[in-house]
Amino acid sequence: MSLSTAPFKAARPATVLAMCVLLAAVASLVLFCFDPRQYHFYPVCFFHKATGLLCPGCGALRGFHELLHGQLAAAFRLNPMLVVSLPFLLWFGVRYGLQAARNQPSSPALRPAWLWLILTAVLVVSVLRNLPGTPFALLRP
Repeated sequence: MSLSTAPFKAARPATVLAMCVLLAAVASLVLFCFDPRQYHFYPVCFFHKATGLLCPGCGALRGFHELLHGQLAAAFRLNPMLVVSLPFLLWFGVRYGLQAARNQPSSPALRPAWLWLILTAVLVVSVLRNLPGTPFALLRP
């Protein structure tokens, strides 16, 4: 049997899940050991670089570094959206993992109204963190 005719097997969901967990663990270890403020091999925000404005994700990498070191208040100061969204993302990840482990079809089970609410919150925070003034400075990294 030649390589070109060998059938390819589809990856099992449990294998994909295990590889994603492993990749997340390695990325977290790198982020734990190397502070984004001191090491410059991390990706830059192209939106901020091009426009000078802060995107919803600006400060998230530094915030996640602070979270890995147990500094919840510092992480919240750098990116409040990250800290607020983590419990929900964890819940979705655990739910997806359990569905994959049980070989059940995965479904996001999010109503469109929730998606619109999330999108609206991200857009509102994005606009507010770019406005001048003292109250809006709390949303900037």
